[in-house]
Amino acid sequence: MPAQGRKNVHGKTGVRFKAAYTKSKYENMLRNVVTDLIVHDSIKVTASVAVDVIKEADRLVTLTKKEDVMNAKRQAAAFVRNVYVDEAKTVSALDKLFNTIGPKFAARNGGYTRQFKLGNRKGDDAPIVLVTWVD
Repeated sequence: MPAQGRKNVHGKTGVRFKAAYTKSKYENMLRNVVTDLIVHDSIKVTASVAVDVIKEADRLVTLTKKEDVMNAKRQAAAFVRNVYVDEAKTVSALDKLFNTIGPKFAARNGGYTRQFKLGNRKGDDAPIVLVTWVD
């Protein structure tokens, strides 16, 4: 019979029955993936992650159209990671979002991203999707 120690604490029996992937980890992963979409203009993710990525990316592009630019930048900066787009470290992902991606979709009302099904991943047979900006 195994030892009957306290649950979810480090000690005699270790941590048992603890969820491996929490909500905060998922939200951080989503922030990283959306920032990569802004930096690289396309990403490959699983189909379930793509749904949330498209929702957040469209929300961020909608923020670039707001009248109050400073408040919109603050809201976007709370989500987008502080990474640089170029090697010289002059343009950040937030600057690219507001100076390049936002004006490109100024006349468009929603639907800023598209997804292409690429097939299934070899290891676990998960459906893979390519998410890109609409031209």
